[in-house]
Amino acid sequence: MKILLYVLNALVIFCLSFSGVAQETSDGVTVVAVGEAGAIKARMTVVSDTKTEDIKEIIASDFAFYVRTFEVLDTGAPITGTLSQTIDHSHYNNKGLSYVLQLLRGKNDNAVVLKVWDIKSKGLLAEVEGVREDNVRGLAHTLSDYAYQKLLNKKSVFKTKIIFVSDVLGSPKNPIKELYISDFDGHNLRQLTRHSGNVLSPSFSNNGKKIVYSLIRGQNFRGRNIDLFIYDVDSKKSEILSSFPGINSGAVFLPGDQEVLLTTSHSGNAEIYRMNIKTKELTQITSHPAPDVDPSINRDGSLMAFLSGRPGKAEIYLSDPSGMEKDVRRISFVGEFNATPRFSTDGKEIVFSSWINNSFDIFRINSDASGLVRLTKDFGSNEAPVFSPDGEFIAFTSQRVISSRSAVQNIYIMGRDGEIIRPITNKMGNCSTPRWSN
Repeated sequence: MKILLYVLNALVIFCLSFSGVAQETSDGVTVVAVGEAGAIKARMTVVSDTKTEDIKEIIASDFAFYVRTFEVLDTGAPITGTLSQTIDHSHYNNKGLSYVLQLLRGKNDNAVVLKVWDIKSKGLLAEVEGVREDNVRGLAHTLSDYAYQKLLNKKSVFKTKIIFVSDVLGSPKNPIKELYISDFDGHNLRQLTRHSGNVLSPSFSNNGKKIVYSLIRGQNFRGRNIDLFIYDVDSKKSEILSSFPGINSGAVFLPGDQEVLLTTSHSGNAEIYRMNIKTKELTQITSHPAPDVDPSINRDGSLMAFLSGRPGKAEIYLSDPSGMEKDVRRISFVGEFNATPRFSTDGKEIVFSSWINNSFDIFRINSDASGLVRLTKDFGSNEAPVFSPDGEFIAFTSQRVISSRSAVQNIYIMGRDGEIIRPITNKMGNCSTPRWSN
């Protein structure tokens, strides 16, 4: 029964249980490069006047996600009136701070300036100007990202999105699961699909402009086909990509976003294929009497992880997707069975969930099968992990039992080594299969 319940949430187990220059960016943000900073763990704060206090709170919350890199301190109430164009470095140095992010009003009421100060060197590292419009959180995340890049010389997750499936519109007698999208921190939540059916296994394209997902039409699972859809983020429209009889699911985009890997059972057994999105031409990747499902691909497309029932239970395998059954090898040997393997962006690591001690927990392993690490324990039942694009975080679902008749499943974010940071969903019913944009 436990596996059957998981079947309805993750098609994977369903299959296996049956066999220095001013620069204007596209965001309209002007960046003035002033200096460089090294990557160190540091204490920092964000200061603002009363008119930029809302943006200050968002930026401070953004940087607080990076608990391994920054300690974000609250230095008091916003300053009334006009904030000085410079800061008292000795004041912040005495507080043990390394960096101060200073928010100022710009040339007009809608303009916001962010200055990044290095307290130790008493230097201005960067100056960023943006315009306050309808999406204040979007502006704040953009300012945060540019400050982060100046401090660490790499991109943050602040401008990324997370998609997930929620049953908040359904009921036990009328189950409905739709697709939703939010900022990385759970804000700016929007519903994407309105099928009044059951959405499964979503995945972003590499450029973030498309989403593939599967759909069981209606509320009755029995006898229903599982079709694959593709959603256009700009037009907000979906169309069928694959509707072979049986299963069409678990799709992920290949590099270039012109092809997907997906699981279909049109030949009688669940196998993984490559499909050209435009021509719908299929190329078979796996061929085995046991079901092979739920592919994940590394960034250059040279390595595929997938689940297979070859050992008599769901385990993780790797292969070279350039040919059928090429260089297939098993890499997981933990728990009763495993689910949802997902590569890190650099392709060096894989996160997955494993059924162990009557619940799911999350593990990380190197793609060469070394370095197995358990990331969750005694934290409910934890499933569907996915790396952030910078590899610093993992989004996952965790189910907490409230009573013998009630449980809630939310999406959480933890650090790559297992430190739980915070939930990003609340009062959204049972949430599943989070996927991160690049």
